[in-house]
Amino acid sequence: MNKRVPGIHTIAVLLLAALLAACASMGRPEGGPRDVEPPVFMGSSPAPEELNVDKSRIVIRFDENVAVTDPMTKVVVSPVQSTTPVISAAGKSIIVELRDTLAENTTYTVDFSDAIKDLNEGNPIDGFSLAFSTGSHIDTLQISGMVFQASNLEPAQGMLVGVYSNLSDTAVTTLPMERITKTNQYGEFTIRNLKEGTYRIFALTDNNRDYHWDRSEDIAFLDVTVTPTVSTETVADTLKAQDGSDSIVSRTAAVYAPNDILLTWFNENYKPQYLVKYERPERHRIAFQMNTASDSFPEIRLANGPLAGANLLDHSVLNSSATRDTLEFWLRDSLLIKQDSILLSARYLRTDSVQNLSWTTDTLRFYIRTPRKAPEKKKKGKEAEDSVPKITFMNFRPRNSGSVMEVYQDLYFTASQPIASLEMEKVHLEMFEDTTWIELEPPRFEYADSLHPLLMKADYDWEPGVKYRLTVDSAAVTGIYNEWNNVTKAEFTVRPLEDYSTVDFNISGIDSAAVVQLLNKSDAPVYSAPVRNGHAMFMHVLPGVYYARLFVDANQNGVYDGGSYTLRQQPEEVYYFPKKLNVRKKWDVEQSWNVTELPVDRQKPDDIKKNKPKPKPGEIPEQTDDEDEEEDEFYIPGSGSGTSGSGSNRRGSGRVRQNTGGNRLAF
Repeated sequence: MNKRVPGIHTIAVLLLAALLAACASMGRPEGGPRDVEPPVFMGSSPAPEELNVDKSRIVIRFDENVAVTDPMTKVVVSPVQSTTPVISAAGKSIIVELRDTLAENTTYTVDFSDAIKDLNEGNPIDGFSLAFSTGSHIDTLQISGMVFQASNLEPAQGMLVGVYSNLSDTAVTTLPMERITKTNQYGEFTIRNLKEGTYRIFALTDNNRDYHWDRSEDIAFLDVTVTPTVSTETVADTLKAQDGSDSIVSRTAAVYAPNDILLTWFNENYKPQYLVKYERPERHRIAFQMNTASDSFPEIRLANGPLAGANLLDHSVLNSSATRDTLEFWLRDSLLIKQDSILLSARYLRTDSVQNLSWTTDTLRFYIRTPRKAPEKKKKGKEAEDSVPKITFMNFRPRNSGSVMEVYQDLYFTASQPIASLEMEKVHLEMFEDTTWIELEPPRFEYADSLHPLLMKADYDWEPGVKYRLTVDSAAVTGIYNEWNNVTKAEFTVRPLEDYSTVDFNISGIDSAAVVQLLNKSDAPVYSAPVRNGHAMFMHVLPGVYYARLFVDANQNGVYDGGSYTLRQQPEEVYYFPKKLNVRKKWDVEQSWNVTELPVDRQKPDDIKKNKPKPKPGEIPEQTDDEDEEEDEFYIPGSGSGTSGSGSNRRGSGRVRQNTGGNRLAF
């Protein structure tokens, strides 16, 4: 018996019913797992490593729709192009149009970094590049490495790295780089398709896109030249069969060298030196401002009035910034103060047209205009008899006094004018004991340094845990204009020793002078201590989470110094302790640290990295170590007085002396 074939009407009804059922379901259709795979390269014109290419238009095809992000920044072409290429996406293709005329017998490389992504999920292709040659040979050598910021080992993301076959020291300042690439988000770079030869290598920020270094830009350089090579070696690969089993196969692979170059960038902080501003903000004060730090003071002479020809310093008090870029001259001579117009001859160092410092002399005029006062209404009778002129006091107050002061902290006082004298018999120091204030020998006051006549330090060995009251009586301090202070008080408690911890690093791996810094969670230095006899000791550390950084103090000045390409001077080397330190109250922490045990790129803890790699779509960010696990590594049970064990507290007892340089706050 023949089966009945459904008619067209029946089929239509069934299809309509299925369609309605589908439309009734408004939920999101299940599409399976999220796409986390980058686009797959399918081919290009010209083909990879194609020879004798004569077309400037490059088309690169992928297996899905793609986009190119930030091509102006991320995509680079070697050799360097004087006219910016046009780069665009069209469906499944990326199109590059080179607008410079193609050079003969030259290998071209288009390096995309991570600019190419799939259109839907944004999965990038890392390190994609395409090379071709306009001649019968393609250059295949390459060099690779990493770039970090010298002072804090931050990976340099998107920094330009290039080479010169011209080995002159001045090539990087005048000529464009010959072959270039950019660092990825890990600070890694690979310069591809190099010819045989010897090169110098640099990394630049290249803010103006001229492909060479300007002194205001960041730079990294290698002291030695590099000669790229290639060799072959046998490597083992693991292959997975269809049945799930693994098999090991050997293959020959090309090994390019050098592949471990480490560049650390810095900025010379170069600014052309010139006079920015000069003014007379008050009748008794003249101010100069340079645009950058200066190594020398200007020579300033009076050019008018009864003191014409005299050195200004002989008739004033100088207050200078530490970098000598801001100068204040407080006039002491009444003849000068009364002059409404002062003419000065200033000889100072200024950057000339060829970027050299040379002495120049300017004639500068300073005016002061006395504002007109409205006529005062005459007072009569008793009102006139009772009126007393208001006393104007000189400002003299503590600069850094709070309710709690650290044991290593100095107490400073600032004044509103240069200080002429201070009468110590009008200075009183008291300590609070039981319920009464007990008089003590007062601290010795001294100028902070010769360049700051408005700043004084109260020099005293403060006792830990003691509450102090320092009183400076009225008229104890006299300024150069014969004004005096009103009564000034500072009341504070010196933090007790029980609030501190001790951190001791046993340093190995270096044999030169060095300084260790304890850092906060923002990677900023909080404490600093020199390495002495293989140890960096921090005596008074407040509880908290810290990190540690060491720099080689090459010039032994106690501060970190960056490099100078102008002087061919590398920045001082920096190392990071790879883990955090959880410092508890009343605990002693001892930690061995071999600063060269780990590679530089693995030293800095991720917690304080600012240039962190962005996770790929679908990628789970790495979890930081549990805090308790960190504590187990850095705490020594029984070494603190707060434990239940019988271990001794190795913190010293007795009077704490003023800081002698072994442990200081870092500003």
